[in-house]
Amino acid sequence: MTDISKLLRERFGFDGFREGQETAVRKLLEGRSVLTIFPTGGGKSLCYQLPALELEGITVVISPLIALMKDQIDFLTRRGVSAARLDSSVAVEDLRRTYSEMRQGTLDLLYVAPEKLSNERFLETLRGLDISLLAVDEAHCISEWGHNFRPDYLKLARLARELKVGRVLALTATATPDVASDIARSFCMDKEDVVQTSFYRSNLTLLVTPCATPDKRDLLIERLTSRPPGPAIIYVTLQRTAVEIASFLAERGLPARVYHAGLGVETRHEVQDWFMASSDGIVCATIAFGMGIDKSDIRYIYHFNLPKGLESYAQEIGRAGRDGLPSTCELLACEEDAITLENFSYGDTPTAEAIASMLALVLDKGERFALSVYELSGQHDMRPLVVETLLTYLELSGVLLSTGPFFTEYSFREVTPLEELFCSFDDRRAGFLRRLFGCAVKKRVWYKLDVAAAAEELGESRDRILKALNYLEEKGHLVLKATGIRLGYRRLREPEDPGRFGAELAEKFARRESLDIERIRRILEFARHRGCYTRHLLDYFGEQRDPCGHCGWCAGTRVDPPPPRTETGGLEGRAVELIGSLREEGHAALAVPRQIARFLCGLTSPAASRARLTRDPRFGSLSGVPFGRVLELAEGR
Repeated sequence: MTDISKLLRERFGFDGFREGQETAVRKLLEGRSVLTIFPTGGGKSLCYQLPALELEGITVVISPLIALMKDQIDFLTRRGVSAARLDSSVAVEDLRRTYSEMRQGTLDLLYVAPEKLSNERFLETLRGLDISLLAVDEAHCISEWGHNFRPDYLKLARLARELKVGRVLALTATATPDVASDIARSFCMDKEDVVQTSFYRSNLTLLVTPCATPDKRDLLIERLTSRPPGPAIIYVTLQRTAVEIASFLAERGLPARVYHAGLGVETRHEVQDWFMASSDGIVCATIAFGMGIDKSDIRYIYHFNLPKGLESYAQEIGRAGRDGLPSTCELLACEEDAITLENFSYGDTPTAEAIASMLALVLDKGERFALSVYELSGQHDMRPLVVETLLTYLELSGVLLSTGPFFTEYSFREVTPLEELFCSFDDRRAGFLRRLFGCAVKKRVWYKLDVAAAAEELGESRDRILKALNYLEEKGHLVLKATGIRLGYRRLREPEDPGRFGAELAEKFARRESLDIERIRRILEFARHRGCYTRHLLDYFGEQRDPCGHCGWCAGTRVDPPPPRTETGGLEGRAVELIGSLREEGHAALAVPRQIARFLCGLTSPAASRARLTRDPRFGSLSGVPFGRVLELAEGR
């Protein structure tokens, strides 16, 4: 084994390992799979970057953070490491070079988003590679009981086995003991291969300032103007709040910009680049900002609204003070913020009727079939992520086996003129391509090709067509876009009692909802805590520690708990009237109590949007009332 300390100095420019890094690296080089739980900024990425230079095959990094991919690849290429990423923004020439390096075995690290694993062409490419290490960033997404569960992640353990990867590295900054056990169990990791370091950061001062909603803006201005200037992130829950606060601060002469997922890609990149270069910039943002952004001198993190849980809070404050210098993290605690967070959680829970109808449809499909998440979402009034979660539950229950995603239609644009392309192949292959492209319909610039129809017309296998398209894309002759994704399944068994099975699935979603509400309760408990804030936070993650001595409480600031939520009794009377009127009108999209509650609380759903009910003036008229109470009223309780 190479001297990894020497490799660390010569290739990465670091004099020594941070806590936990060397242990994780050595375990991986010994062929073991590892879970690392390091706080935000703790140096998780080095744990796969360094082994990637020592191992024979390629290291594949799965991460939902495009900003992280770009930053890390820039760093690695400057250090002479061969690294690349594959996503929709990659230029044709870069794509061609990446595929060439993958085939030649000269690429050390390949970064991909989890969604890329739904691309059957890409999966076929992966099967032809020697994957020595699979690194899974944000690994807490694997746990269905974690705070940020993603169905794509739940399938990664099976994929790792199918691809016969040498070892797996799971990385997270926010795993409770239960979630850590869930991740380790998924990848068959031994207990001794879980490497966890302390969440404690001595340079971070945690403050909690209880306040009422009308006082927040003035309080924020006072904090920003009375403290030394420095880069700051202000986290809010809603996109419109981010816009309002950024405008409010800018009007008062502060260097504030807005960032949220609804902005265009170019605008988001511009704001990010501006912030990275600024010594006093302020970004008012939703949680979409900050993930994977390695700015070491962020001096302040303000939570204008409550975070959705202690996991989110820990991750967000961890972006401050990575240079080790003193930094302040202040939570403006208002109990009314919890209503919005709770409503989002309730809005993602499907009705028992929707679960039963989707289950009946799936069980009636025959032994082999394909489904469209988009179509199911509209048919059963579930958000697409909820549909994907339900299908994942059916897989985990042994009812379905995924045969893989595929696309029904491909669009392509010529890079090499087609006639010139045909002339570059022998007669047999050129004839095949002429017949294949003869099945395509040309629009202004793009051609559209129905793969299934082409396969039937030509008498060729779908696999041969896809391999041809994939080859031409890799060689840079075409730019390909795939649409109409469908998920292929094989039914393994039928539940003995479909009604009971459907009720069990509904209970799983109800449990997830309860856990989400419990996380919100935990953040309220943190805001009300009468003691060391740092100790209280660390205790949640299973770490025992004495009082920190420097948080707001330890420093002697004794504050009253947040003001209680505003009474909504008057609105509840109005709710009964609204519920009655909606029932009398008999909207199919508002047929059950939960649909009515969503509508009145301003939560969109596929059925309500399709029926254009979100334009109704009553939509969101009870957004200030807790969803649970509106649901009780809709149920007649």
